[in-house]
Amino acid sequence: MGNITFLALLLCLSAGALIVQAEDPYLFFEWNVTYGTIAPLGVPQQVILINGQFPGPRINCSSNNNIVVNVFNNLDEPFLLTWNGIQQRKNSWQDGTLGTMCPIQPGTNYTYRFQVKDQIGSFFYYPSTAFHRASGGIGGLRVNSRLLIPVPFDEPADDYWVIMGDWYTKGHKALKKFVDSGRSIGRPDGIQINGKSGKIGDKSEPLFTMEPGKTYRYRFCNVGMKTSLNFKLQGHTMKLVELEGSHTVQNLYDSLDLHVGQCLSVLVTANQEPKDYYLVASSRFTKKPMTSVAIISYTNAKGPASPKLPPSPPENSEGIAWSINQFRSFRWNLTASAARPNPQGSYHYGKINITRTIKLVNSRSNVNNKLRFSINGVSHVDSDTPLKLAEYFEVADKMFKYDTMADEPTLKSEKVTLAPNVVNATFRNFVEIIFENHEKTIQTWHLDGYSFFAVGIEPGRWSPEKRKNYNLLDAVSRHTIQVYPNSWAATMTTLDNAGMWNLRSDMGERSYLGQQLYLSVLSPARSLRDEYNIPDNTPLCGLPKGLPMPPPYTP
Repeated sequence: MGNITFLALLLCLSAGALIVQAEDPYLFFEWNVTYGTIAPLGVPQQVILINGQFPGPRINCSSNNNIVVNVFNNLDEPFLLTWNGIQQRKNSWQDGTLGTMCPIQPGTNYTYRFQVKDQIGSFFYYPSTAFHRASGGIGGLRVNSRLLIPVPFDEPADDYWVIMGDWYTKGHKALKKFVDSGRSIGRPDGIQINGKSGKIGDKSEPLFTMEPGKTYRYRFCNVGMKTSLNFKLQGHTMKLVELEGSHTVQNLYDSLDLHVGQCLSVLVTANQEPKDYYLVASSRFTKKPMTSVAIISYTNAKGPASPKLPPSPPENSEGIAWSINQFRSFRWNLTASAARPNPQGSYHYGKINITRTIKLVNSRSNVNNKLRFSINGVSHVDSDTPLKLAEYFEVADKMFKYDTMADEPTLKSEKVTLAPNVVNATFRNFVEIIFENHEKTIQTWHLDGYSFFAVGIEPGRWSPEKRKNYNLLDAVSRHTIQVYPNSWAATMTTLDNAGMWNLRSDMGERSYLGQQLYLSVLSPARSLRDEYNIPDNTPLCGLPKGLPMPPPYTP
């Protein structure tokens, strides 16, 4: 009898060990956010560093890993990080925007806990508070496929990150003063590539080194404030393999447009003469062109990079047509094994009935002699109480009104409403979101909490008849979309991720001055099946401070 009991105990212990092992792995990080002095454009200036670095430390994880990041704010201002493209399933509490979280106060810390559930690809994090993004605090976040999931290309010899974007020599505090006084931040001063800016003929250390005959994966992210970029590697073609978390059809490109907030990855084979080559990043659709270069060297390089750079894509209307055609060449790789919205190959989004169409028109105006940006006549204003907390503690009626903004703009009006912009959305609805740009400048939009299918971009105005031109088969599932001047873009997504989710211009000045909104996607069941409970370490600010905690969600 004793042996049977002992055997049963062993079986229980073994079962317990299996349960522990079955939980997805945890990765722990400790980050210190400080000011420091570096010179991205050759001019020493104060920037925001994480663990003394810009770009900040990279997160290298695998699909379904649990990420724990303890952030110590050593700045003199409140601070938050948002995780651009990480969907935070059932967990908008950790989204890192002022509509979902209280900022981390100076001299304190906060621990983010989230899971990269059913995702792969190249993403980045950045500060969502004030104008901090203009001064750094940015880094890459790489989500690998799980070991048992095949990747549609051979393992590269190495994996290189390129964090690039426009840059200002004025710090974030000076830029914030500009916009708070009613003015624009104006044109950027240059382009940084991994924290540096290079010119033809500079004698600098190689950014990366390649061995002849081997293939390398380059991950590019445009982390700037407002400027679309085009990049190319002198003398080499690039094979696009991943775009914002989706494997793509593997087309070859001489150069690629990358808009603000977007990431992609390409394969480059070192099959040219062994010497140095320039990686070139150039501005797109700007009055004053900007270019920055970095050196990519072969291990046995026998000569400097040629000063003759490859030609840039056209500009103006011809350049817009060129860029739209490139967008249309991006296709989702339907045969690749990877994390997907539904089981492999079964997500036929083109056959789902649309339950709601939201058309968003951006505009620029002056309100009380100050610059503001709005969507459908509403310019979003952040409040002292995060919208998610106001909703959870049932004090939303004291903070904001739902649906201040209409699903479609009315006739053109000079009036702009300044208010929290919260759209009441229905859980699990399949929605069509149209972005229509009447301005002369390019726009980029990002949606937290979801990926959407980017089904179409065309010049002119959108109408229901345009749906016949949608790509309803293999549009890339992604989280940002560019909208060219006087053009529209169409996206589709299922609102199956309960929470309060930010939809914003990915251009820092525009989102800060109101070009954003929040989608309130509530689950009627208030169930842990649909949304996690508020984390125990959540700081409270504004109206909920001092209120009793609401009952937790139940299974």
